[in-house]
Amino acid sequence: MRVLLFGRLGDVAGWRERSLDPSPTSLSALKALLAGLDAALGEALNGPGVQAAVDRAIVRGDVALAAGCEVAFLPPMSGG
Repeated sequence: MRVLLFGRLGDVAGWRERSLDPSPTSLSALKALLAGLDAALGEALNGPGVQAAVDRAIVRGDVALAAGCEVAFLPPMSGG
């Protein structure tokens, strides 16, 4: 599994891309794993407006993850 962090999420974690093996089987399990490794990142991932994309498609709620998938966490967007 490839995990990508964009914007301030990468700043909080101190990294932008990581590979995980074995892969968590759900988005909630991935978030829990990352929070266990870095409490500040866990808090940031659960913040308002943070979105997740699995294999480049925005997902809502908890979803199943396949081995080898790509999960990106996106900070809140703003603009006009």
